[in-house]
Amino acid sequence: MPGPILVTGAAGFAGSHLIELLEREAATVVAWHRPAGRMPHLARVRWQAVDLLDAAAVRQAIDEIRPAAVYHCAGAAHVGRSWNATESTFAVNVRGTHHLLQALGQASLTARVMIPSSAMVYRPGSEALTEEHPLVPTSPYGLSKLAQEMLGARASNGRVSVTIGRAFNHVGPGQDPSFAAAGFARQIAEIEAGRREPEVVVGNLDARRDTTDVRDTVRAYRVILNHGTPCRPYNISTGRAIAIGEILDMLCARAKVAIRIRVDPDRFRRNDVALIVGDSSRLQRELGWAPAIPLSQTLDDLLEHWRGLIRESRT
Repeated sequence: MPGPILVTGAAGFAGSHLIELLEREAATVVAWHRPAGRMPHLARVRWQAVDLLDAAAVRQAIDEIRPAAVYHCAGAAHVGRSWNATESTFAVNVRGTHHLLQALGQASLTARVMIPSSAMVYRPGSEALTEEHPLVPTSPYGLSKLAQEMLGARASNGRVSVTIGRAFNHVGPGQDPSFAAAGFARQIAEIEAGRREPEVVVGNLDARRDTTDVRDTVRAYRVILNHGTPCRPYNISTGRAIAIGEILDMLCARAKVAIRIRVDPDRFRRNDVALIVGDSSRLQRELGWAPAIPLSQTLDDLLEHWRGLIRESRT
């Protein structure tokens, strides 16, 4: 591609794994992040602080960079928090996306754009969800992701080609502990280090989620951007659902000490959906992607990640 690759939200969970993937492939990457925070050093990555809510700053940065490809990973990502932070969720996810797409259009660029959408755009169902399933979000977060897709469809005009990947639940090293699997892993690592009592506090363990390794998810982002049909959504999922309680059991089986479980009703998510499972046959059939990392390896890596952070914090 004639220009660099831009990754917004590059310091976030999926974004950080994506830039590592791109950097290994010798891509030239410009990584946008929020103004505060320390960024890792990667040889082919240029970090840049850009506020997506500042339309002028976004336009200036796009004019300077003139990217050939954009992965728009920035945004509010927590379904539960979106109920109490509706305004900020819509501001970042919708207005920020509008500013980015508007700047790309005004710069008269030829660029491919990847918008990571979400399974939460769908109406809940008891079957594996295909891309043709009704779009009826049940949370402010899901509605904001659907709005992102609609903005992308409006902006896709031949020069700017917007592609869409609807990611289902993805986990792995680096995920914020406010998400279930990462929260469990952090508690276990703290217990092993003697920093807390041997008790993991949990919320709803019965919810079942289609769970993909984040490194498989960002591989899907790459193939969708490079080869996907503009405005045609692709589910990123395994086709299998696992109960949150089973993930907890798998992590506890990896613990170095005995652990007990305590259910805290205050941790139950408002309007939680019992089952979310996706059909990714379109992505597999048309673009050749398939999940490659087993959940057992994902959980091994997740727990080792938290053990390493705990060790580092003690030195």
